[in-house]
Amino acid sequence: MAKARVVGIDLGTTNSLIAYMQGNTPVVIPGTDGSRLVPSVVALDPVPPEGGRATLTVGSGARMALIETPERVIYSVKRLMGRGLEEVKEELKLLPFHLASDAAAGQADPHEVPRIQLGEVQFTAPEISAYILRQLKRNAERFFGAPVTQAVITVPAYFNDAQRQATKDAGRMAGLEVLRLVNEPTAAALAYGLDRSKEGTIAVYDFGGGTFDISILKLRDGIFEVLSTNGDTHLGGDDIDNLLLTIALDEIYAEHGVDLRRHPDAVQALRKAAIDAKIGLTTAPVVHFDVELANGDHYLREIPREVFELLIEPILARTAAPCKQALADAGLQPEQIDEVVMVGGSTRIPAVQKLVDDLFHLSARGKKPHTELNPDEVVALGAAVQAGILAGDSKATEELLLLDVTPLSLGIEALGGTVARIIERNSTIPASATDHFTTGVDGQANVAIHVVQGERELATDCRSLARFDLKGIPPMSAGLPRIEVKFLIDADGILQVSALEQRSGKAAQIEVKPTYGLTDEQVENMILDSYDHAEEDFAKRLLIEARNEANTLLAAASRAPENPAWEQLTEEERTRIQVAREYLAHAAMGEDPAAIREAVLILDYATRRFAELMMDAAVSSALRGKTMDAAGEDLGEEVTAPHAMAPAEFK
Repeated sequence: MAKARVVGIDLGTTNSLIAYMQGNTPVVIPGTDGSRLVPSVVALDPVPPEGGRATLTVGSGARMALIETPERVIYSVKRLMGRGLEEVKEELKLLPFHLASDAAAGQADPHEVPRIQLGEVQFTAPEISAYILRQLKRNAERFFGAPVTQAVITVPAYFNDAQRQATKDAGRMAGLEVLRLVNEPTAAALAYGLDRSKEGTIAVYDFGGGTFDISILKLRDGIFEVLSTNGDTHLGGDDIDNLLLTIALDEIYAEHGVDLRRHPDAVQALRKAAIDAKIGLTTAPVVHFDVELANGDHYLREIPREVFELLIEPILARTAAPCKQALADAGLQPEQIDEVVMVGGSTRIPAVQKLVDDLFHLSARGKKPHTELNPDEVVALGAAVQAGILAGDSKATEELLLLDVTPLSLGIEALGGTVARIIERNSTIPASATDHFTTGVDGQANVAIHVVQGERELATDCRSLARFDLKGIPPMSAGLPRIEVKFLIDADGILQVSALEQRSGKAAQIEVKPTYGLTDEQVENMILDSYDHAEEDFAKRLLIEARNEANTLLAAASRAPENPAWEQLTEEERTRIQVAREYLAHAAMGEDPAAIREAVLILDYATRRFAELMMDAAVSSALRGKTMDAAGEDLGEEVTAPHAMAPAEFK
């Protein structure tokens, strides 16, 4: 029986591709028209006059329908994956898509998956992506003459959990078992690493149709390790197209008095002309815009490359900051980058190559960015390499190891609203990490677990991923329960969180499901915000932690008179404890963490003899008539928990 094929898929914003390992070489599978690029465009065909079910066209045929029936065509759907209604409304202003009637009227939940109205039918973004994946699957099955059911699919490195889950959902709807989601820059490194067998430090600059990613990777002894990653999930060649389109629309209205925005078919014809001009300027010094208007006039415009580069300079400049941040996160200087790999069709633009040359000081070191592999195909080729690794098909890939990273820190909210980070950003995935916590209230039976993502010190400033409760903890004094919280990120970047109270065995867990309320700007600015607010956040954290410590000590001191050891203290010692307690209570109401900690030390010093008397009594009781081992069991193990967790009912 023949071994099942595992294919690699680049599900792109503009074009999609499917590839496989042919021996030791990754190869892209062509479609029926012979083209290896399948436009990521889906068109709803007109309903037949005799009735029946509407059908869909994918790829080149759908792109041709874009000019004639734009209201029945959707493209750049990748920009809508894993995003909520509120997030896509601005996006749709430049696209000829219409939201479903209830969403357009503002009657739908703003956090639900948006539905796009194509003619008389509604679709979600994962459903549209599934049609594209089905077309790729059909191309491969026709090529192999056998079913294809397993695939590796690439995603932008900065895709959040919702966007990754939406991609996996699309694969499942297309009849594919998605074995792995691979970051696009990492896939590109795999493709180049296979062909060139290079070792060293590599920057992958991925400027595609809808997203920008930069990754710094270390290649050593067959191990592909991602040192850092950064990017912009809302930046790509589409932005250049939209800029040229907007300029042309404004000029046509100013010069000819024609508002093409009211004519979707004319807008799409103009968009095609803008894209052709952009492509032409990658090799020609000048191109000519010539578009016939509905009134018979012509919109004529000569665009020299110098003018084009000046227009797009602000867009290209937005790729520089993520590059610099990725270098800083990896602890590297530009001169320490051995190779730069260019990925994505937009990297063909000479101004982009010049920007990359300047960012990484390549010419000064006698180097130039790598463009040996087709930048449109390199991600799919890398996905095929990863597919080969998982399938064990090729000797060329059996020694390769891929280590990816998570771009943002993950943790939980501790008592007082601070963040206890459990997995730090840029940690290699798959990843697993454990931390221990305790309770902050006597008799606490339930604990609220609030999972957050981000770099800020307070949970309110981070992204909320999930909430669940650990219930049924036996009532114990504050600080005695020992709660183990475990984070597990799988190879696709999907997070699972579990909590276990170790004394009672009570446990709870959750798989973080996609949430659709996150804006691209929040994702892109999380790290920058952490730097901008670092001093302020740190001060808030210090104050909260000082107050938590003070409250714990004050609660213990308030119960002191109930302990038999209290009677063994002198009147002066008891007075000293009461005065220190009042001093700490007053300091805890202030805003100075240093003053609170000083008051904590004063109360700690005042209660030192009292603590010794309590310990002596406990040890004497435990040792009375018992062996040392049995006494140790009665005394119990010491609980070392750096964070207290809030009761569920307090959240």
